Amino acid sequence: MTAEDILQEVFIRIHLHIDSLRDETRIKPWLYQITRNVINDYYRKNRFELTRDIIDAAEGEDTADLQVIEEATSDMIHMMEKLPGVYCEALCVTELGGLSQKEYANKAGIPYTSAKSRVQRAKKILRDMLMQCCHYQFDKYGTVVSIMPRCCCCCDSK
Repeated sequence: MTAEDILQEVFIRIHLHIDSLRDETRIKPWLYQITRNVINDYYRKNRFELTRDIIDAAEGEDTADLQVIEEATSDMIHMMEKLPGVYCEALCVTELGGLSQKEYANKAGIPYTSAKSRVQRAKKILRDMLMQCCHYQFDKYGTVVSIMPRCCCCCDSK
């Protein structure tokens, strides 16, 4: 049913925004952009339901695997607290709070492009902090399968 809902939303957005298409020869990339945005919006709005479904599905798995995921999540949240204020806020409200970047921009009173830049920078800073602290091994789906500390920066200060 989800695919049908997404497809319906794509058609609605096409209908509503067809007048914004400037170059008719570029209709294919324009359609891909709309579709990508609708899919991203869907998963952003349903993130917490999906997270709960993943946790429920994982409960039958090995507790060692869950422990690795919990440790990685804990490290990430701990590192987020060390981000500069504007970056921490941008990442927290968009990734954990469920606001879209556009909603965050309105709330913060900044241009949408600035909000997008803040979130991107926050993700890069956080990724760099995590990778300096620990070595993460991922499976082919991007799930953390092991963590090996490189230094004691995140583990000792919890």
